[in-house]
Amino acid sequence: MRAILQRVSEASCRVDGEITGQIGMGFLVLLGIEDADTDEDLQWLAQKIANMRVFSDENGLMNKSLADVDGNILLISQFTLFAQTKKGNRPSFIRAAKPNKAIPMYEQMIETLKTITGKKIATGIFGADMKISLINDGPVTIVMDTKEKETH
Repeated sequence: MRAILQRVSEASCRVDGEITGQIGMGFLVLLGIEDADTDEDLQWLAQKIANMRVFSDENGLMNKSLADVDGNILLISQFTLFAQTKKGNRPSFIRAAKPNKAIPMYEQMIETLKTITGKKIATGIFGADMKISLINDGPVTIVMDTKEKETH
């Protein structure tokens, strides 16, 4: 799994002109799922997202987590995070999980983040043509890949 975590002061997702998910301060998370991903990957990434300390404390240092600032999450599925661009000018998405694997994992990520944070998770619509609006606060953008996690 790959996630692009953006600290935002606000973010929203629209599909066909209708808002499907909207948050104030918190994280916009773009989530890519590949065939090799496991439940262990999902659990690790959900914990990382929920506990990432990138919000400013009283001294302006990035020491506070989502819970510390009462922030929210907008979770958007994005298979293009697994684009392969080595050959030619048209990316290949062969590593991205097909919907039969990706949809259940995306739904599980929503439920896992909801359980960890104790909050409703705002979302887009899987596979839809989504329009994402955000104000990146900082800017702070973190790239996480479960294939790079420590194994011990």
